[in-house]
Amino acid sequence: MSNTFGKTVQVTIFGESHGTAIGAVIDGLPPGLSFDWEQVRWEMARRAPGNSNLATPRKEKDSFEILSGYFNGHTTGTPLAMEIRNTNQHSKDYDILKDHMRPGHADYTGHVKYGGFNDYRGGGHFSGRITAPLTFAGALARQVLEKDNIIIGAHALEIHGIRDRAFDPLGEDEDLYSYLDTMKLPVIEEEKRKAMEDSILSAQKAGDSVGGIVECIVTGLPVGLGDPFFDSLESEMAHMMFSVPAVKAIEFGEGFGFASLFGAEANDSLHYEQGRPVALTNHNGGVLGGISSGSPVLFRLAVKPTASIGRRQRTIDISKKEDTDLSIGGRHDPCIIPRAIPVIENAAALVILDLLLTDRRNSYVR
Repeated sequence: MSNTFGKTVQVTIFGESHGTAIGAVIDGLPPGLSFDWEQVRWEMARRAPGNSNLATPRKEKDSFEILSGYFNGHTTGTPLAMEIRNTNQHSKDYDILKDHMRPGHADYTGHVKYGGFNDYRGGGHFSGRITAPLTFAGALARQVLEKDNIIIGAHALEIHGIRDRAFDPLGEDEDLYSYLDTMKLPVIEEEKRKAMEDSILSAQKAGDSVGGIVECIVTGLPVGLGDPFFDSLESEMAHMMFSVPAVKAIEFGEGFGFASLFGAEANDSLHYEQGRPVALTNHNGGVLGGISSGSPVLFRLAVKPTASIGRRQRTIDISKKEDTDLSIGGRHDPCIIPRAIPVIENAAALVILDLLLTDRRNSYVR
């Protein structure tokens, strides 16, 4: 089981949804960094459950404790370890799931993979709850990046067919990204929020759930981040994003839209602007040859509907080896996207910081 990501900044996550605690160990942070912990708590609160009628009612403050690696207001250069205690488990809600495999979940695959010894309560280690320490680590990375004027923004581009305005591929005013971060359901066009919320609540009332698309943008990157082939910027970002539960697809720039374009339409022409090469368009999402081009990195993620739903579904009972039906109880998000957005933003920050520090270590980008 691999729970570690990164080359220079390595993040290891641990814990289960209904275990004692979840947490992370972050290795490779340079010594002397100082963090705004209130800003970190704010990022954690954006992801935390129980803060909206659009999310699970499970109440977790996601209060964290720093165990090592931070002394006298600065990083020490040794591993920074943190933990979040689970305080609001309803483990009895999941007793039936020992034998009844939830459709759309990792119950059956996890049972086979780990010989039945996996913690099945609330999804165990497969749970979206484990994105809390990932968000924490990314919130630290985000503060480091912002000192270099690298800014990350995201919004709900689409929920169940209701579509918001897309980001300008060449970037938006930074105030927009800050404004989106204040919303429980970040959208650019205000009138789309109500329609999206109604769709989510309607699905919830029917015992169902909905999915959608998250669009994320990273501005201020230098040219030259990433390496071709296996360590490309796209490869690293996709690796991280597919580690976020419920993400099922990713595209950069025009993505699948490239299939219907001519080369003359798909290419990003260059010109000099104040003595610096600048692209006139950004169809390629800020990445060429696996390397950042200087344009904003723009990608979109397809997020599937929450797998835990109240509607009765067909499944199997592995103890009796027979078919059965299952209606999932407990507390679940009718749509993952509102809480997934801060996870995606901060996970993206981890990827960028790792690439940036790796390239600086190798003297590629200065």
